[in-house]
Formats: sequence, structure tokens, C-alpha cells
Amino acid sequence: MRKLCLIFGDQLDRASPLFKDFDPQQDYLWMAEVAQEATHVWSHKQRIALFFAAMRHFAAELTVKQYPLHYQQLDQHHATSLGEALALTLQTTSPAEVWLVRPGDYRVLLEIVATCKHYNTPLKLLSDTHFLSTPGEFRRWAGERKQLRMEYWYRELRKRYNILLEDGKQPIGGNWNYDSDNRKSFPKSGPTAVPTPPNFAADTITQAVIRLVNARFPDHPGTLDSLQWPVTPVQAQQALTRFLDQALPQFGDFQDAMWQNQPFLNHSLLASSLNLKLLNPLEVIRQAEARYWQHRASLAAVEGFIRQILGWREYVRGLYWLHMPDWYEWNALDAQRNLPAFYWTGDTEMNCLRESIGQTLQHGYAHHIQRLMVTGLFAQLYGVKPIKVHEWYLAVYVDAVEWVELPNTLGMSQYADGGRMASKPYIASGKYIQKMSNYCQHCRFNPAKSVGQDACPFTTLFWDFLDRYEARFAAHPRMGFMVSNLRKLSATERDAIRAQAHHFHQQHST
Repeated sequence: MRKLCLIFGDQLDRASPLFKDFDPQQDYLWMAEVAQEATHVWSHKQRIALFFAAMRHFAAELTVKQYPLHYQQLDQHHATSLGEALALTLQTTSPAEVWLVRPGDYRVLLEIVATCKHYNTPLKLLSDTHFLSTPGEFRRWAGERKQLRMEYWYRELRKRYNILLEDGKQPIGGNWNYDSDNRKSFPKSGPTAVPTPPNFAADTITQAVIRLVNARFPDHPGTLDSLQWPVTPVQAQQALTRFLDQALPQFGDFQDAMWQNQPFLNHSLLASSLNLKLLNPLEVIRQAEARYWQHRASLAAVEGFIRQILGWREYVRGLYWLHMPDWYEWNALDAQRNLPAFYWTGDTEMNCLRESIGQTLQHGYAHHIQRLMVTGLFAQLYGVKPIKVHEWYLAVYVDAVEWVELPNTLGMSQYADGGRMASKPYIASGKYIQKMSNYCQHCRFNPAKSVGQDACPFTTLFWDFLDRYEARFAAHPRMGFMVSNLRKLSATERDAIRAQAHHFHQQHST
């Protein structure tokens, strides 16, 4: 065997560089389902099933195309990790080299490097051409700047790929970013014309995976009566077309809004397809851009969607590889509390959390504001140890791959990196949730109150957070006004907030 080419569950790229110099006469493809990828965090059943079903569909395609493939199904071997599964293969074959596209998980990369070293097998690491930039390019860009901000990396990539530009230089409409146009809340009557989410019938491959996951991981969170997420490129393209035609026109205005019993709204629901590489990001961007040129969606809506892919997605991957493995240890605010137990059950009186966690456990999904400004916000205000928040997010969302989940959680959401990713902690009181949703109308707590039996825990913990970190953020250019509002409270009021927060922590400590 000349080379053994490894393909992991988040690398189902039909245009992978592994195929560029592949010779079926002397090379082999290798895939493996292993328990550790479902158990190193307590993974949601939907997440496990999605990865396995997409992998098996990809393997079936490769077999039809007569690629030589060694595929290890979960119930056909005893290896618990990818390293152990690879070791079983290396013990019985002697490839001249192992080839691997850079994984999305630093932990997995280290494990494969160690396994190949143990068996004295050279490992060739390939650049992941699915992405629109490389970790090396990002590192060079970052090295030239004192402070990193996504906006400027996003502009670099807009220019490189000539996206929404006039004459290849200036942004259409005169602005690079239309985020300020994309923060509307729904009217009191609620959202209208919400499209039906995609739902794909489970074929025999997916049905077998559902049975396997329910049998092997019965105690894992979530439900798995069906699997609604795309598991093939054809299904992913159908989901993309549905979003562009039905949801994109209203996506921009209301992308930050939330509503009771509406888990999907006008969001794309494409992150899992992108992260498993069932969709090519540049093709997604081009199709979205075409909707603007065809006058089928506004500039603000199209730019806002493209920024999520070309901006945040590329930026967080650059940050991940720039700072690994240091991310695991960062805890800038020295938060040390455990994650409250209701994150695994949704059993809480706080309606916004009950809604966001409940839909997460049902679907393996919540949109970015529910993650950042409900579950993430509460964890930060409560003082949860960042690595525990990271482990929960990695476990419960179907689109969670560490390279994208970890920086968004530890950086954007929890400020554990001390400002490397976001210039300030994303904190707010319950009034923000009241503004952006109707959750508070169905809740026994009052977002305007910080003290008393009906005080909103978000509001109590918001003021308690500012009280605890007053000295740290008093002179902060974007936090100083919050601290100045804190200082307007009397000593008696601040003591009452501290007491209410202390009582709340005692009630929810685990």
C-alpha cells in the first residue's frame, strides 16, 4: 500500500485533496465509527446519528465509485478511539504513508500523530481546501496586528473572492457591514410567513444508524425518533435552496429575534451541512450573492448571511488554530461554578432557558442569539467554569465541531480569553431578552426587577456580575457606562442584589 487516506466524520468533502493524487491500485481510503467521538463529551443522540449517517452515506458513494475503502462500523470492532482504530489497521497493513486532511479537532490531530509515530508510519497533513483561508494565512495576518477583529479579516476575504463588491474594490452600497440593520425584534403579533423547516425521510442507512444510536447510547441527551438534518450533499443542497428561496428575504431583519415555540424561524439551518462538508462554503456564498443581484433578497439580508460564513466561520477557525491548545486553560474571569443541572433537562422556571434548552434537547439546535444571549449569557453571569460550558455546547448541538464551537463559546460567549476574540463580555440583563423575544410574557419573572420573589435571575446576576468585576471594567471603553450605572445604585441596593444572587447560587449549586 502506497498511502492510507483517513477520512473523519467532519471531512465528508467530495472534493477533498485526498482524491487529487489517489491511485485505486495502490492507495486505500479509511473511515471508522468510534465510541469516543460520542462519549468524550456526553453527545446528543441527534449529533451522534447525524455524523454516523452522513459517514455511511459517503462510504456508500465511495463504494459505488469503486474506491478501495476500509470502513469500520461501530458494532464491528472493539476500538474505542480513532487512534485505536487506526492502530488496528496499521498492525495488519504497511502503508508507506498515512495521509490526512487537517482535522477540525486538535485532540484528534494529536491522537493520530501519536499513533503514526508509534508505528513509525510517516504522516502527511494536507491543507483543508474546503475553507476559504488557511491557518497559516490567518497567523500571518494576525501577526501584523495588535488587536484582532473579525471585521477586518472578513474584508480581506471579501476582496480576495470579489464578493458583493463594485469594481472588485469597494463594497456594494458603500458599507462593508449591515449588522445594524439586522437587529429588529418581531412585532407584538409575532413572526409571519415562517417557512417549514426541511425534513428528510430516513432511508435504510439512516434508519439503521438511528437503531444503533438508540441501542448503544440510550442514556445520552436528546431524542431520536427521527433525524431531520441533511446527511447527503443532495439533501444539503435542497436545504440551501429552501433557505434562499423562502427564508433569506426575512432573515436579515430578524436574525437576532426569538419567539415562543418557534425554534427555527428564518434561520438557514445549514451549519451542520457546512461543518460536515456536505456543502461547499464558496458555492453557498455565491448562491446567496446571486439572490441580491436578482433582487430577490435585500443587501442587508444577503450580506448578513454571507458574513456568518465568510466572516465568523473563517475567523473562528483561524483563532482556534492560532491559540490551541491554550484555549482549554483560559479563564480570564476566574469563573469556577458547575453548570446547573437544568442545562441537561430544561427543567427551570426561567422561560427563555426552558425554551432554548428544550428545543436544543429535542432538535440538537438553537440559533446564534439563543446560544449567545440566553444559554451562554446565563452561564457567564452565573459564573460557570468556561471549560464546562464548552463541553456542553460541543455535546448538544448537531453542528458542533471543536474548531468552530470552542472559540465561539470560550471567546465570544464566555470571555474566557480575556478579549482576544470579542472586545467586551456579551452581558445584558433580562431586559434584552424581553426586547428580542416574547419569552418574558410567558415567564413568572419580571426582567425589570433585580430583587424580590419575581426578580428575573438574568437581571439579578447582571448587576451582580458588574459588582464583582467593577474594578476590572470601570475604565473599559465599552463597559464603563454599565459600571457607571452600577455606581448609581445605593449601598443598600447593591447589598440586596448580592444577597439575592447568593441565594440563587445556593439554590442551583451542584
